[in-house]
Amino acid sequence: MGLAITVFSAVFLAIGGFLFGYDSGIITSTIALDTFKEYFNDPSDTITGGIVSAFQGGAIAGTIFNMMFADMLGRRRTIFVGALVSVLGSSLQAGAVNIEMLIVGRFIGGVAVGQLTSTIPMYAGELSEPKYRGILSGLLQWMLSWGFFVAQWLGYGCERITTQFSWRFPLAFQNVPGLILIGGIFFLQESPRWLMEKDRHEDAMSSLQKLRSGTPNETINLEFREIRDVIIADRALGNISWKSIVTKPTWRKRLLLGCGVQAFGPLSGINVINYYGPRIYQILGISTRESLLIVGISGALSIVWCTIGLALLDRAGRIKPLLVSAAGLAAALLVNAVQGQYFDPSNGAQLRSMVAMNFAFSFFYTPLGIISWVYPAEIFPVECRALGNAVTTFTNWTVNLIFAQFSPQALSAIEFKYFYVFFVFNVIAFLCYWFFYPETKGRSLEQMDEVFGDQLVPHAMKDPAAAEAAMEKDETLRAEVRTESVA
Repeated sequence: MGLAITVFSAVFLAIGGFLFGYDSGIITSTIALDTFKEYFNDPSDTITGGIVSAFQGGAIAGTIFNMMFADMLGRRRTIFVGALVSVLGSSLQAGAVNIEMLIVGRFIGGVAVGQLTSTIPMYAGELSEPKYRGILSGLLQWMLSWGFFVAQWLGYGCERITTQFSWRFPLAFQNVPGLILIGGIFFLQESPRWLMEKDRHEDAMSSLQKLRSGTPNETINLEFREIRDVIIADRALGNISWKSIVTKPTWRKRLLLGCGVQAFGPLSGINVINYYGPRIYQILGISTRESLLIVGISGALSIVWCTIGLALLDRAGRIKPLLVSAAGLAAALLVNAVQGQYFDPSNGAQLRSMVAMNFAFSFFYTPLGIISWVYPAEIFPVECRALGNAVTTFTNWTVNLIFAQFSPQALSAIEFKYFYVFFVFNVIAFLCYWFFYPETKGRSLEQMDEVFGDQLVPHAMKDPAAAEAAMEKDETLRAEVRTESVA
């Protein structure tokens, strides 16, 4: 029963991933439609980049909101606020009467996605048991793939409509996932770890008991004690504040690794291919309708790849899949960059090969797409988990913004030579994963202090006897201090 509640919670939360994927994917077909271009007087490369990148700019603002307020609001209320903001942004986009209104709507929609993407994987991870945490936190990417899929095929289906409905309806459909989140978020359990960090111990135990219903009480009590003991030990050091994530060496290392894996997502080149797929295929001489069909097929396959990736994640771990991903992405980009320099429009085999490389790229992106959300969500201590996830997601969206804004000009100027840039970044990512990233598979969130070398107390789930002895020793010392104070 408890596992069912946890799984349902993670799946429901992942609706935020659908919103992210749909919001990101629908702009691909929207800016390619003739009806859209006619209504907005054929936007230039700069304006098109602004329409796309306004979303990333808003997402950056959303992560900044989380840096300041997410820890105060808690996990549920942060998602509720994000869902409300999403509905506002989606409505403005669907009703846009000029470019300015569309860009403002895209920005507000981005704010919502920034809030949601920096909260959902963390929230799902805090609800989950260690052996299921990878798949449940990674559901964000799975639902993101579904969002892209629906957006791509809805865009393809609306391409033949000759009225404004062809782009207004797909933009209006963005309201659906936001409304679902608003309607259901308060039926979920609040994170027991956040409740514990706020010293709401009874509420934390109640939430944990519901999430672990069917698990022996002894096991639930051990998990409760492990969470409590690690928080108490960290507080005993004193001076724990928002600055600690930078000033404390082991926490700073976690922050750098989390920012790194989030940055390597957009640095892989995935968003250039997703946002500007029709533009890339136009360079190859493929029509808008055919390019949207290719993008839609690729989106359908992404769901398959993501399903397989999630199924393997908690067995294969985090680092080995990242290495395979970086190597495959680099290879696919290099092949297309080289072929693009010697492209012959009359060579059908070469054309098919270059399209196939984009499919291969999508396949190899899957592990990175999943793990870039899972890894940051599981490596931070609870005292700075909301802040850490907000900062790492801020990194993702900042890099995303840069490439969203300048990619149209780059594709116009150098075409497939642009892919060499992302080839280099994927090689750098491979080396970073190999030398700097520790494996986190199978450990509880509290046991991450072992991985990063700052463990202060034995973990109750791993060594109950040692944890009990440490607690008794601590209570004895406190009693002696109280006695001396009275004397």
